Order: sequence, then C-alpha cells, then structure tokens
Amino acid sequence: MPGFEVMGDEEFLEVKDVFDRGGILFRHGFDGLRNDCYKTKDFENAFSEAMGVDHSLAVSSGTAALRVALAALNIGAGDEVITQSFTFVATVEAIIESRAIPVCCDVDKTLNLCPKSLLSSITENTKAVIVVHMLGTPARIDEISEICESRGILLIEDTAWGCGGSLHGKKLGTWGDIGTFSFDFAKTMTTGEGGMLVFRDEAISAKAAAWHDHGHENNPLVPRWEDTRASSGFNFRMMELQAAVGLAQLKKLDSVIEAQRQNRDLIWRAIASVEGVEPREVVLGAYETADALVFFVKDSATAKRCRENLLSDGLATKILPEAYSWHFAGTWDHMPELVKSHGGDLSKVFSKSVSLLRRAVALPISVIKMDQDHISRIRQAIEKSVD
Repeated sequence: MPGFEVMGDEEFLEVKDVFDRGGILFRHGFDGLRNDCYKTKDFENAFSEAMGVDHSLAVSSGTAALRVALAALNIGAGDEVITQSFTFVATVEAIIESRAIPVCCDVDKTLNLCPKSLLSSITENTKAVIVVHMLGTPARIDEISEICESRGILLIEDTAWGCGGSLHGKKLGTWGDIGTFSFDFAKTMTTGEGGMLVFRDEAISAKAAAWHDHGHENNPLVPRWEDTRASSGFNFRMMELQAAVGLAQLKKLDSVIEAQRQNRDLIWRAIASVEGVEPREVVLGAYETADALVFFVKDSATAKRCRENLLSDGLATKILPEAYSWHFAGTWDHMPELVKSHGGDLSKVFSKSVSLLRRAVALPISVIKMDQDHISRIRQAIEKSVD
C-alpha cells in the first residue's frame, strides 16, 4: 500500500508542469492553449510500455475500469459473469450495473478464484469471467485462461491489487481480453483516484475509449463539439492532474514492489516458525507485488486475537480479518441480484471460502524499511495470539 508513502517532488513537478504549460485539466481539445501538454495520453503510453501491450485507457477509478471493460465486451442482460467470492464489492457492483447476472465462486488457498469451482459454475449462459489477484498474489491465471479460451468465454483480469506483478514472466492484467487496474489511495501506485484498462484487441480498445467518453470517437479532423459518436456511454474520463501523478508514480513502481517484497520477506522469516501459522499458497512462477503478507491460523477467534494484539502495540492488519464483510460475497445481502443468483440465501454458499477467510490474517506491507524492533513486535503479537 505504499503509493502514497513515496509521494514527493516527482509528483509535484509533473502536476506543476500542467499549470506551467497552460493549466488545461481536460484531456481533450484546447490544443492552442495547452502547449502540447497531454498528460493522460502520455500516461497511457507509458503504462502500455510498462505492461508490454499496445493499447491502454486511463479512467477515473478501478470501478470505472471494470464497468467500461464489461461494456466494451458487450456484456449485458441475461449474461452470466463469474467472479470470485473474495474480492472488493466493486467487482460484483460492476457486473450488476451492466445488467448481467453475478455468479461467485469459492477461492482456494491462494485466496483467489479456484479453477475447480469455476468449472462447476460455468453454464451455457456464461459470457465472461473476472479473476482478481487479491492483495498482490497472482491467481492461477494460466489455468483460468486455458479454461476460458477452450470454452469461448471472455476473460477480464481485475488487477487492482496486482499492478506490476506477473506469473511466469507475463504481467498480470495481460493474460485476459482486458486487464483493469486501480490507482486509489491505498494501492501500490496511486493517483488519488483513478484506473486503467489494457487490451489485446484494438477494436475492443476503441469501443472502450468511446464508451468511457459519452460515445465520442474523438475524430481529429473536427472540433470536439462536432465529433461523431460511436455509441452511447458515460463519463469515466481521467483528468490531467491524476495522470500527471500517475506518470511519476509509474516510474517508482518497480522499486516500490521490490521494497515491499523485501519487507514482506523479513516479516515472514520472523513469524514462519511460530507454531500454528500457515502461509498463504503462492503459485509456482508467481512474482507477487507483496501488497500484504497473508497467513492462516487455526480459527476465527485466533485471527481476531492477532488483530487485537497487533493493534494494542500500535501495529495493524489489512482487510483480514477486520474488513471481511466488504470483501466477501457471502455477506452481501444488500445485493438482490447476487442473492437471487445463489438460491436466495448467501449464508449457505461459499463454505470453502468461509473456512479459509475466517482464519486468515493479512499484514500491511510498507515501502519503508522495517527495523528489527518493529519486526520483533509483530512476531510477539502473533505468538501471544496463537498460544
């Protein structure tokens, strides 16, 4: 979560450049006033290069990225979209806003989409799958990609937590038809609010670009107010100030991830020998962003004690166990569409996910190098909790 931890002169200078070159905050038009300053376009190009793709689209949030992705893939009424039960609520919200039917699967010990659960959930109405790389650990995206490709099912990667990670050397977000990213304030790189999509198909990229901008084709031959329309749509545009911050943050992404991984490893070496602590499973060939260090304890009561003892010493957990209800579909009774698609009672499904999530603990990982005292306090709090 250190994007905000490394804010500095680089971000300030990129933002200052916007004002020094005319102060045009809108990404389109005003060509004669902006002195060739197009931060959003520059950010998209830089992100494409970093991810090894040809087409990227900057948007206003990670949630917007999901909604635009579904629209670009023609997901709509009657289509079933499968995702995992452990994810942020936005993943399912985007499906519902698309008028599609949300179907959630169990997770496995990676705490990501279980391929076996996915296979058992596919029906003749399944149009797409959204897989999430939760807390920076890659899902079994190679297996999931093969399942989708063999059945003609569209694949979206929700890479909100996994920006900069990879599996077998291939960047997360580039395995599917579309990859989506979040740059909110708690993410590894941040623009305060913001998101990005990456595409493997130019035509789908063009459709997404139009849909996120009220259908504008942005024809360079005419003024914007005379522009032609490719479709209907909404306003999910990123503004120039967000993109300016993103340009600076992107340059820091690799070093931030490496610092997180080092801190994660220091903590794990300190707690791995604590009896009753079991590591989250990591797929062979995964390069994690190390957004959090996740481990399992024997039961829910122990997980809660871990949080209480960490808090009492000025330390913290992240999402698990405290924000369980915001990140687990089994608690989302406020979504009638989700309740209906799972037989009317969410408490009776996702038993495998419940058994894992209820005994999981996630420690936030900072980019700032941890001293031995800090690490010792974490171990002591966990030892005290599992006794």
